[in-house]
Amino acid sequence: MKLTILGCYAATPRTFTNPTSQVLDIKNRLFLIDCGEGTQVQLRKNKIRFSKINHIFISHLHGDHFFGLVGLVSTFTLLNRTTDLHIYGPKGIKEIIKLQLRLSNSWTNYGLFFHELESLESEIVFEDDKVLVKTIPLKHRVYTNGFLFQEKIGNRKLNLDAVQNYEIESCYYQIIKNGKDITLEDGRIIENDKLTFDPVPAKNYAFCSDTVYNEAMLPIIENIDVLYHESTFLQSEENLAKKTLHSTAKEAATIAFKANAKQLILGHYSTRYESIELFKEEAETIFSEVLLADDGKSFEF
Repeated sequence: MKLTILGCYAATPRTFTNPTSQVLDIKNRLFLIDCGEGTQVQLRKNKIRFSKINHIFISHLHGDHFFGLVGLVSTFTLLNRTTDLHIYGPKGIKEIIKLQLRLSNSWTNYGLFFHELESLESEIVFEDDKVLVKTIPLKHRVYTNGFLFQEKIGNRKLNLDAVQNYEIESCYYQIIKNGKDITLEDGRIIENDKLTFDPVPAKNYAFCSDTVYNEAMLPIIENIDVLYHESTFLQSEENLAKKTLHSTAKEAATIAFKANAKQLILGHYSTRYESIELFKEEAETIFSEVLLADDGKSFEF
């Protein structure tokens, strides 16, 4: 599982920082999460192939989280894209993007599918044979969701020495990896756990964009491997965080601690502070495993 941060600063783009956007590579699926201004440039800088992005998840309709979307949709057309593109976001996102495309006479030459969200409860929005994606309802000034990305448990690992010891033919290997017992020609039944090792543990990642401190998300992200949680302010601006429905670094760390997360990544920093290291220092007073997002930074888990 690899996370690439394209942008992680709050509000307005600057010459050296970008608003929220990131790419999650999980089980060979590439998911774009939020799409602030500058996302296309950041994708190119980080050498991420546009053609591998088939699913885009938008947390909410504030500009620093989706103003880059129509440009990316249009560029896909210029690049002669033919693969379907799926966009998941709040109700209204279809109207906004289609209006821009219509008024600029820039209709796509590929399938463009919108999955509009309006539920206040967590729901599954994407699922295939390897990955499942759920919403994480958040509390912000407009309807907002985070997203939980979960790997599905893969096949068991073949214990080749044990299999060869029982002289089992290779045509049965996939059946064994699927967890089935094997009956030998002499009638003996060999239990699967004697022929396999446990599969690689499934990983999960939670993206929590703009939100006030919100313990209601805890049951959804309990025991999460990696939690990205906004930390727009330091505790010294706690009142401003509450007024704008954002979180502080200390509050993000508290959510990570109470969720029993293995790793916390901070992001969505206000640019009023001299150094983002201040966010890490504050969060570590509550939770020890803290990483700082920054534009162009990648994490592998």
